[in-house]
Amino acid sequence: MSNIAKISEFLSRTQTFYVLTTDGDQPKGRPFGMHLLIDDKIYFCCGTFKNVFKQLTANPKVEILAVDGTEFLRYDGIATVVKNDTVQNILREKSSQIMAKYDENGWEMGVFYLENGHAEFRRMMELVEEFDV
Repeated sequence: MSNIAKISEFLSRTQTFYVLTTDGDQPKGRPFGMHLLIDDKIYFCCGTFKNVFKQLTANPKVEILAVDGTEFLRYDGIATVVKNDTVQNILREKSSQIMAKYDENGWEMGVFYLENGHAEFRRMMELVEEFDV
């Protein structure tokens, strides 16, 4: 299994993970649930009208935190916003209710992935595995 697939599998297992950004000098964290592994990239999405999207475009240094019992993942990198029809189509298929709500309200779904990523899998205080992606 590739390193990026390990990250995706862990995010899928936890179902809810947290995207950490900054708002000026204040840290901010939000629960996310959707991610897509396509062509060795993990894509995340959120509304372009949301503060989290504004924050990650103002300061693209982002960390993803996911916890499963005593195991956790820290995955950080530079958020890179993309317009990708393939990702948007898969997103529409997997999240049709959410996308219908966005369409109804004229909202845009922003898509991003992390470049220059670094991941740490930990079990309590012990480092289990660490790698760059």
